[in-house]
Amino acid sequence: MAEQKKIAFLVSSEGIEQAELTDPWQHVEKAGGVPRLLAPELGKVRAFNHLTPADEFTVDLELSQADPNDYDGVVIPGGVANSDFIRMDADAVAFVKRFVEAGKPVASICHGPWLLVEADVVRGKKLTSWPSLATDLRNAGGDWADQEVRVCGANGWTLVTSRNPDDLPAFNREALKAFGLQGL
Repeated sequence: MAEQKKIAFLVSSEGIEQAELTDPWQHVEKAGGVPRLLAPELGKVRAFNHLTPADEFTVDLELSQADPNDYDGVVIPGGVANSDFIRMDADAVAFVKRFVEAGKPVASICHGPWLLVEADVVRGKKLTSWPSLATDLRNAGGDWADQEVRVCGANGWTLVTSRNPDDLPAFNREALKAFGLQGL
């Protein structure tokens, strides 16, 4: 039996868009992968349904202790507060930089690409996001377009991006392909 692929989900302590965490998580599990929740601190993180507090989730590992070599893919969920907090976490930024340098796939949705901007890995990539990030992503060297999903293999690594929870079916399908997991 082949070793199961481990997928890191990078989040801050609160403000995570719940559907953008739980839906890809469930698809990774159904496809035989092992999702792991990484955050700046151990304990619980709070997800939101847009601006309404939702469920809490237990962190598996602190980002400061996480080794990108232990993972086969990364998912960066959105949520405005989550994305703003996580991009300011030096360990999250370093994790993403090392992950990209290793040529491993990243999937990011909604406001999640802010972390990619902070890690300075957007240059030359075709991507999408929540529309309010378009200027940030273009200024960071990305080719932004308002599309359901964009998959880009430029610069030696695959990036899958989508705009919002409505795009999750396409996002999940393309993320699983990028991670080498059997799609549903």
